[in-house]
Order: sequence, then structure tokens, then C-alpha cells
Amino acid sequence: MAGGTGTRFWPHSRRRLPKQLLRITGPRTLLQETVDRLRGIVPPGQILVVTHRDHVAEVRRQLPQLPAANVLVEPIGRNTAPCLAFAALTLAERAPNATFVSLPADHAIADPRRFRATLTEAFGWAARERAPVTIGIVPTGPETGYGYIRLGEPLGRHARRVRAFVEKPPLAQARRFVAAREYLWNSGMFVWRVDVVLALLEKHLPALMATLRQAMRHTGRRRAAAIARAYRRLMPVSIDYGIMEKAARVVVVRGDFGWSDVGSWAALADLERGLGGGSRAPVVAVDAARYVVFSPERLVALVGVDDVIVVDAPDALLICRRDRAQDVRRVVEELQRRHLDGYL
Repeated sequence: MAGGTGTRFWPHSRRRLPKQLLRITGPRTLLQETVDRLRGIVPPGQILVVTHRDHVAEVRRQLPQLPAANVLVEPIGRNTAPCLAFAALTLAERAPNATFVSLPADHAIADPRRFRATLTEAFGWAARERAPVTIGIVPTGPETGYGYIRLGEPLGRHARRVRAFVEKPPLAQARRFVAAREYLWNSGMFVWRVDVVLALLEKHLPALMATLRQAMRHTGRRRAAAIARAYRRLMPVSIDYGIMEKAARVVVVRGDFGWSDVGSWAALADLERGLGGGSRAPVVAVDAARYVVFSPERLVALVGVDDVIVVDAPDALLICRRDRAQDVRRVVEELQRRHLDGYL
């Protein structure tokens, strides 16, 4: 799933180049890293990427190993449930008996080997149980930016039934969740059989499915035009709210492989594992700590400042406090209000 806009990574993320298409955590883009992590499990010819029409050319440029027909085009963003439904209906045409994993294209994972082992286990549970399987992350702290999964009865060494999905909690509640050791972070990664996810979508989102099924009766250019018309009628809805929170039988496989959803510039400090600061730039720091600097072209000097984020782009500069990193999206909203489209 590579359709996000990545507004919290402005000024490097723009409408034409959102977060998943940027080199934020290393020499490759987040999308390229996501595809590469599937090596040995899913062949390139069996990987689908669902993306916005503005990003199709760049996705194909970054992933030349994928067949062109494996890049599915959304005309407008409608959140993750329509994206999943589009992919599942496509898979039903090509491989109706398949089991597949749906992955956000903008996550970072420190240990790909352990991730692949967890994913392989999740595929096994999805096939055996004929149930949706989610990968839950072992919490490293009381994070308020993630949803949580409450664990139910044990099924295996790493697998449990899901008792409940819990929305992003306030800090005090997040601390109780971590202390109880009966909760995992909701990663947004799911494994399911094609028939299982289609049944869930039909049951819980019948209007969405009827609209997309009608559009996909067409072929060739007519299908693309029909999908564009269909998407204009769809209401945005997430996978979690649309089907997962309503599903009766869900399995969660515990994952512990150094995961981050790279939700803001502040996350880079955790990814760098630097207690003093995180940077992807030449930095001179004098009496400065807990900073995040992203400046590929120029040296940045910090003097007497703590807990700051500095992001340098050719046409814009961002400076903010680390605890306000989630509010970078408000800059984008203000640029839109002022019709400063050249910076979007």
C-alpha cells in the first residue's frame, strides 16, 4: 500500500514525492526497502503496489523488477480499506486461492531476517485458520501514536487470538497496557487468504464492494475509467475500522524485529539509536542534545539548543520542537490555505 501523502515529512515530502518514495532511513527509499524485505518469500512477479496516479511513474522507476501491470492505480486516496479491496479483487482474478500479505510501504524494520521469519509464521496461520492474521509489535514503551491489540487465548508460541483492537490511548492508559504485558502495538500489517478478506469486505463494507466489483467488470482502458468513477463515490475508511475491529476470529502473531512506522521526523532519532541526537547530515553540535537533523546538502551547526528538528530542502527550511513533530502537517495545511502550491 503506497498511496499516502506523507505530509508530516514536509519539506522533503511533496504531493509528487510522498514519504514512501523518499530515501529517509538509508540509501534506498522506504518503498524499495519494503519490497526488498520480501525477498525469498514473495517473488517480484507476485508483488502488487497500489499507489496514487500521480506516483505511478516514480513507483515503476524505483521498482523496475515488477511487471508494469502489478502497479495498481488509485485515482484518488480513499484510505486503506478501498486500497485493500482493489488489491484483493485483482488477486481474485489472478490467483483466487492465494494467501497474501498487505504491507504499508513506509515502515522501517531493523532486522529483516526476523521479519521474514515472523511473516512466514503468519502465512502459516492464515492458511490453517482461514482467518485474518495481524502482526503485533512488542511495545518498547508507552507509545500514544499507535493503536494496540489486546491478546486473547494462546494458539502457539508466538500466536494468540485477538481479544480486542484498541484505539490510540492517552499516556496513562498506554503505560498500563505496557505494564500488563497483554497488549501489542497494531502494526497495520495483515496476512489473509483472498477468499477470507473478500468475505469480510462483503459482510462489513458491502456498498464499497458493490461499487468496485461493478467497475472491475470492465477491461482495459474502460476499467481504469470505471474505477476512477467508482472511487469518486467511495467513502474513505481504514482497514482497522472497516473490517478488522468487526471480525469475529482474528489471529495475532507477535513480532519483535525493530519496527517503526516512521510517523514523523522525530522518529529518525529512534531509528538512529542515538541518545544524543539523530541526523542524516553533517552536523556540528555545541551544547546541543536530542536533536534531529536532515540536511543532505549543507552542514548544520547547532548551538545551545535541545530537542529540535531541522530539515533543510532546496526551497524550504523546517525548524520545530521534537515534541511538535506531528504538527508539521499543519504547515502543509497553511500552505494550502495560502495557495502556496509551489511548496506542496
